[in-house]
Amino acid sequence: MAYDPGAIDATLAAAVGDDPALIAELREVFLDSAKAGVTALTRAEGAAQWIDQALRLKGLAASFGAVRLMALAGDAANAPAGDAEMLRKLRRAVERL
Repeated sequence: MAYDPGAIDATLAAAVGDDPALIAELREVFLDSAKAGVTALTRAEGAAQWIDQALRLKGLAASFGAVRLMALAGDAANAPAGDAEMLRKLRRAVERL
């Protein structure tokens, strides 16, 4: 799976047009939401909450064209609750956005 650093910006531009300030603002909101999603996963109590939070993060990533994060969040939904390695991968993916 390739990493395309412009995918999020392209998705945002398609949604809001060519407004660099608005794109930057929405990108920041997305990043904050993605970080909050990973935090919610770390706080999940049990498998059901873990799966719910992973799928929420997957949906968020899909909405913004963050393909790598979307795939990892999908993998997280199938991983054991609290999987430390999966959380590390998700944090790293968010940092690379």
